[in-house]
Amino acid sequence: MRRYIMDDLIKWKNKKNRKPLILWGARQVGKTWLMKEFGKTEFPNTVYISFYNNRKIADIFEQDYDTHRIIHAIEIEMHVAIDTNTLLIFDEVQTSPKVIESLKYFEEEAKEYPIIAAGSLLGVAIHEGVSFPVGKVDEIHLYPLCFGEFLEALDETDLSIYIQNYKNDEINSFAEKYKELLKLYYIIGGMPGVVSDYIDDRDLNEVRENQTLILSQYEGDFGKHVKATELPRIRMVWNSLPMQLAKENRKFFFGQIKKGARSKDFEIAIQWLIDSGLVYKVNKVTKPGMPLKSYIDLAAFKLYMLDVGLLGALSELDINSVINGNSIFTEFKGALTEQYVLQEIKSCTKYTPYYFSEDKSTYEVDFLIQKGGNIIPIEVKAEDNLKAKSLKFYHEKYSPAVSIRTSAAPYRSQEWLENIPLWGIGGI
Repeated sequence: MRRYIMDDLIKWKNKKNRKPLILWGARQVGKTWLMKEFGKTEFPNTVYISFYNNRKIADIFEQDYDTHRIIHAIEIEMHVAIDTNTLLIFDEVQTSPKVIESLKYFEEEAKEYPIIAAGSLLGVAIHEGVSFPVGKVDEIHLYPLCFGEFLEALDETDLSIYIQNYKNDEINSFAEKYKELLKLYYIIGGMPGVVSDYIDDRDLNEVRENQTLILSQYEGDFGKHVKATELPRIRMVWNSLPMQLAKENRKFFFGQIKKGARSKDFEIAIQWLIDSGLVYKVNKVTKPGMPLKSYIDLAAFKLYMLDVGLLGALSELDINSVINGNSIFTEFKGALTEQYVLQEIKSCTKYTPYYFSEDKSTYEVDFLIQKGGNIIPIEVKAEDNLKAKSLKFYHEKYSPAVSIRTSAAPYRSQEWLENIPLWGIGGI
């Protein structure tokens, strides 16, 4: 299973001033497999250490931060030889704060050793006070498989290549095939284990069983790593996500968690889910100005799930409804489509997505991105529907250099907007 991020890891390996690398990513997105595969294909030797319940190795880091002593102690404990051509993989480091802190000293004193560190709840650990080596590490984010990676995994490599350039005529020629495969992606999503099992068995019922198991494991993490006082709130936020995204206005409303709920009561719960990588927060901006970050409205935001397939599973969405496109699915199709577009922006681009609406206005732009010196509005349509009232209103008022509508219709360029097919939106 090819992951596009492997190219970024190779670039990191060849950097002149390479630092230890932090690989960010939620549970089950394939961090461990990716690190091991990178070591196997790009290095003569790899030493893999998981710090989950590994007190003996973790204790090596407790004494001091003498990097050469640490390397030698690992060699003795694990009966291995380590040199500067050996990839050191430190996995599940969220359980061992001293390992995270040691990366600062490896950068300063032993930069010649290539080191990758990762942890499923690393963001939570750092947010709770574990010292992070700011400026002393390189960082890469791993997400579920994007649509292009999904196509390659299904042996549709040519179709994957075409969507890298959404203006390619071939992408229009295979529009119907892309539509069917996109429906399949909405069901399966991009969790590597789920995709792999589907490739082996082609059983969508097993897909849902695997997704339900992943959701159960995530909820198990709530109980293991969260204070008892916060656990009910995290579960309430988590279970409200399908309902929040099913609304026409997908802004997060605390009143839909429970009657009388207030933002301050759920701030910690939401932050925990963000830090764990299980949800993405998209902030509203009050003005489409440069830089977008300076116009964030902290009181208004949307929450999306990690993966479109998991959203369907958490929603208990009937698989046949997605395949056949019946009326039951139609009501939720907008939510899945917006979730999908958000994932493509996160995994395929370097842009930070925001959304925009004006006070006392009925229109909303689904996403805004800052591309170079331009603010680009993106309107998401689940079907072939080419009406874009909100986007038109925005364009007439703010005159962006380009306005993008993404829909199930083929690529076309009009006077004031580009229509990018949903399967090509990662190419922006």
